[in-house]
Amino acid sequence: MKKMLTAAVSRVWSGVAQKPVSRVLVASCNFSKDATFEIKKCDLYRLEEGPPDTTVLTREDGLKYYRMMQTIRRMELKADQLYKQKFIRGFCHLCDGQEACCVGLEAGINPTDHVITSYRAHGLCYTRGLSVRSILAELTGRRGGCAKGKGGSMHMYAKHFYGGNGIVGAQGPLGAGIALACKYKGKNEVCLTLYGDGAANQGQIAEAYNMAALWKLPCVFICENNLYGMGTSAERAAASTDYYKRGNFIPGLRVDGMDVLCVREATRFAADYCRSEKGPIVMELLTYRYHGHSMSDPGVSYRTRQEIQNVRSKSDPIMLLKNRMVDSKLATIEEFKEIDVEVRKEIDDAVHFATTDPEPVLEELGHHIYCDNPPFEVRGTSQWIKFKSLP
Repeated sequence: MKKMLTAAVSRVWSGVAQKPVSRVLVASCNFSKDATFEIKKCDLYRLEEGPPDTTVLTREDGLKYYRMMQTIRRMELKADQLYKQKFIRGFCHLCDGQEACCVGLEAGINPTDHVITSYRAHGLCYTRGLSVRSILAELTGRRGGCAKGKGGSMHMYAKHFYGGNGIVGAQGPLGAGIALACKYKGKNEVCLTLYGDGAANQGQIAEAYNMAALWKLPCVFICENNLYGMGTSAERAAASTDYYKRGNFIPGLRVDGMDVLCVREATRFAADYCRSEKGPIVMELLTYRYHGHSMSDPGVSYRTRQEIQNVRSKSDPIMLLKNRMVDSKLATIEEFKEIDVEVRKEIDDAVHFATTDPEPVLEELGHHIYCDNPPFEVRGTSQWIKFKSLP
């Protein structure tokens, strides 16, 4: 009888011990469901009013934003490692430090809205719905990549996401074209057209402004101003660094791009402006990249390590959101640590897949040129080499 009682108690205690301590602590906390935060007021151009300077953040949304930003950060750091290990070849532009832009923009629009961007696209690929597995596998050129391993870092696509464009500023006119399609179809959708402060000086951006304004297209032109175009500071490359005023005849606003809540509210405002058939709007996001322009750029020849560290310690987007939520009792430090562990596990799983999945076979090189065209032949590197193209 004594042995039976001991065994029963042992089973009870073993069942209790299986529950992680952190989950017990989280479950026992009395969290706030939401909290109101003050956000930095946007600078306005040709606008009588702008986004609100306060916003409500729910616990659920806050944890979602944190997980997404942390996933993008870890994914980019892992991409850096894979590049140095030569699993990733060619061009590779990382966006760590700019996570609030990716996540805040997606939070401010509908899933059916459209997004097109430059070659610094990994974060937006993830927020638009691609898995970490498919992104890293595309970077390593594997069949499980989002473009079947044939696009690489600069050419990734998802539903309502049009890349990833390798030519500086080329996405400007393309974004205006997507906005034209939105207006033509009459579904009340908008297109976010992103480019950097370097691309802002390209003539095709000005041409896209003109057409979008002339036809009142629902296009939000977004300049991600990370202060450096390749290795040149904005002040040395632009006669005017007020990029939100560059539209001249198009209204604009300048936003704190390191605050995910500020980006979210500004995006909602800009999207609503376009949906109301007022035409395009220009939005400048003041942000910062921790890595160099690309993997071939160490990023410290034109700026100091101290400058990078100052931004990390004072304005890091993940840190800012985390501190807000903890101070407002929306979450605990232990809960964030648990999310961090889960994110690392997801990234490690994706890395394993991206380095073991097979590469695409040569016979498929000409596939997927068109989505619904009958099969046809594509010339290879010489006239005697032919590849069959299938949709």
